[in-house]
Amino acid sequence: MWYFNSPEIVFGEGALAHLEEIEGRRALIVSDENLAALGFVRTVQEHLAKAGMESGVFSQVEPDPSLETVVRGAQAMADYEPDWIVGLGGGSCMDAAKAMWVLYERPDIRPEAINPVEILGLRQKARLITVPTTAGTGAEVTWAIVLSDTQEERKLALGSRENMADIAIVEPGLSKGMPPRLTADTGLDALTHALEGYASTWANDFSDGLCLKATELIFRYLPRAYRDGSDEEAREKMANAATLAGLGFGNSMAGLAHSMGHALGGVFHTPHGRAVGLFLPYTIEYAARENPGRYAQIARYLSLPAQTETEGAGSLVRAIRELLERLEQPMSLREVGIEREALQERMDKLIENAENEATTVVHPRIPTTEELETLFLYAYGGKEIDF
Repeated sequence: MWYFNSPEIVFGEGALAHLEEIEGRRALIVSDENLAALGFVRTVQEHLAKAGMESGVFSQVEPDPSLETVVRGAQAMADYEPDWIVGLGGGSCMDAAKAMWVLYERPDIRPEAINPVEILGLRQKARLITVPTTAGTGAEVTWAIVLSDTQEERKLALGSRENMADIAIVEPGLSKGMPPRLTADTGLDALTHALEGYASTWANDFSDGLCLKATELIFRYLPRAYRDGSDEEAREKMANAATLAGLGFGNSMAGLAHSMGHALGGVFHTPHGRAVGLFLPYTIEYAARENPGRYAQIARYLSLPAQTETEGAGSLVRAIRELLERLEQPMSLREVGIEREALQERMDKLIENAENEATTVVHPRIPTTEELETLFLYAYGGKEIDF
C-alpha cells in the first residue's frame, strides 16, 4: 500500500489573487528579510486584506534554517494565534513555515523530533499556504522539512504527511527577479528531484509521469530562464516544472545526490541546488554501472541516444554535464572552492552525514562507506566514475 499526497494547487499568472478568497481571521507570513525588503510580503498582505484578514510577519528565516529559528518562529505564532500560516519564499522559508506550524500546534515536541510515524493531529489551530518565489525546491507541494543542526553540522530531513500544505500557490511572476545564479541553482535542484524521483527504488506509476514531464521542461526552459530573466514563458514553465518535480519525488524519494549534497551543505555550506546538481552526474554514473535501466528510460523520453541501457544512461549523464556547462555551474568540488585538505579533514563527517540520510538507501545502488569516500574524491577531481 502506498499514498499519493498533494495540496490543492493554484497556478499560473494571477494565482496569487486566490489569497483574496481565503476565509479566516488572521494569518502569519513566514519569510525572510530580503523578500520583505523587496515588497513580496507586502503584496501578500494586500491580498489577504482583501479577504478581510489581518496579517503579521515573521521574516527572520535564514538560508538552511536552524532549529533555533524554528523555535523562535513557533513562539511568534503562539503569540499571534493565526488560523492561517503562509510560507513565502524559497525552500528555506517554506520548510521553516512547516516546522513552525507543527510546533505551534504541538508545543510539546522539538523540531528535530518531527517524523512520519507519530500522529501529530494538526489543523486544530491553523492551516498552511505555501507560495514559492523560486523555481526549484518543490517544497510547496512536499511534506519534507529540511532544517540545520548547526551544532552537529548536519542537515536534518524531517517531516510528516500531516504537515503538507493545504494550498500551494504557484505564481510564476514571483520568480521574475531571480538572478541568473539563483535561477541555475534552484533549477538544478528541481532537475535532481525529477531524475532521482524517477530512478528511486520507491518510484511508482503515479510519480513517474510527473518526474518525466518535469525533466523535459527543465532541459528545455532552464537555459532560457538563465539567459533572460524576463522570459515569461520560461519562468512559467520552470515554476510548473519545480512543482511537478516536487510532487514526483515527494511521492517517491530523492537519491544519493541529495544525500551527498545535504552532507556537503551541512559542513561547507554550499548552496543546496548547486551541491545536488554537481553530484547528480557522478551518482547516476555510479548507479548505472549496475542498474542503468531507469536512466535509459529517461534518455529515450528525451530522445537521447539509447539503443542499449548503458548507452542511454551515458547519454543522460552527458546531457546533464552539457547543461551544467551552459549554466556556468561548477563541475567539481575543486571548482566550488573547497581545498582538498579541507575535504579530507572533514571526510568522516561528510560520510556520516550522507549515510544517515534516508535518500541513500533508496538510490538504485547503495554505496559502502569506502565507495562514498571515493565518490566524494572523484567529485572533487571531476573524474568520471569507473567503479
